Amino acid sequence: MGKRIITSLLVSLFVSISLFADEYIDKQTYVYSVKDGSSLKLDRYYLKDDEAVAVKVTPCIVFMFGGGFAAGERDGEQYVDYFHKLVEKGYQVVSIDYRLGMKNIGDGSQIDPMRFAALLTNSITMAVEDLFDATTFVYNHADDWNLEKDEFITNGSSAGAVAVLHGEYAICNKSKLAEKLPQGFNYAGTIAFAGAIFSTSGDLKWQTAPSPIQMFHGDADRNVPFDKTEMLQVGLYGSKHIAKQLQELNTPYYFYKVENAAHEIAERPMKENINEICSFIDKLIIGKDNLMINTGEVEIGKPEMKKDFELMDYIKANFGG
Repeated sequence: MGKRIITSLLVSLFVSISLFADEYIDKQTYVYSVKDGSSLKLDRYYLKDDEAVAVKVTPCIVFMFGGGFAAGERDGEQYVDYFHKLVEKGYQVVSIDYRLGMKNIGDGSQIDPMRFAALLTNSITMAVEDLFDATTFVYNHADDWNLEKDEFITNGSSAGAVAVLHGEYAICNKSKLAEKLPQGFNYAGTIAFAGAIFSTSGDLKWQTAPSPIQMFHGDADRNVPFDKTEMLQVGLYGSKHIAKQLQELNTPYYFYKVENAAHEIAERPMKENINEICSFIDKLIIGKDNLMINTGEVEIGKPEMKKDFELMDYIKANFGG
């Protein structure tokens, strides 16, 4: 009987939290750009105005969904609860549309490495351009929305994680794309769930050190490399490799490794690692602590998974070749 009472109380608490989100968290949708005949929209999640919050200036987390640059939605049901949790922690969240360069590419079995490189380069370029345009739109509304202009944080899952990492990489390397952003702007930090950086000119090179980056990744991920995969000058450089480079640059980062985990880490941190995410924001971004954090988890007794993948394995995993 005692266990039933406790269970009933927990269910009541969960319902109360859900009602809190519905009652106090608002969502507004805006068109931030029109491209290729389509309206690109963003959703802003925030606490409804009252005397207690109307004057509070908050950090802004700009989120990009996953889906292999071929699918996905800015308001997918797997994301909305995460957005609400972040708002309850004191942040505002902006989840954006972006153009999907891999959509309708046909039979994945016809994608060879060179075509894959061209398609992925184009897809990433479009996604980063849309990220920067959305960021500029939000930045221009920062005063009206009570946003802290120096605390814009990017966050992405899978393809979205690839895009936000590329966004910071483009800023650090003074890419022409970065000219779309307000002059002198940089993100305060980046959070990537199973992301990587793609290069067609060999290993990554950072002209300037990035803002703090937090990365979550499973070491058996066959969709996005955990470490790196290279073929001639073409390479995908994952979280482990990026963390090693950031360590060499002596710049703050937070690397969360999950052993014997695959691509589920593109979404799992949104449910299980809110505390680590908020700690990263509070310490490395807002507190500006100069920390390099390497941590992780391993499930005891879980069978060892395959971890040695080549470029074609990633192509097949993502496009069914």
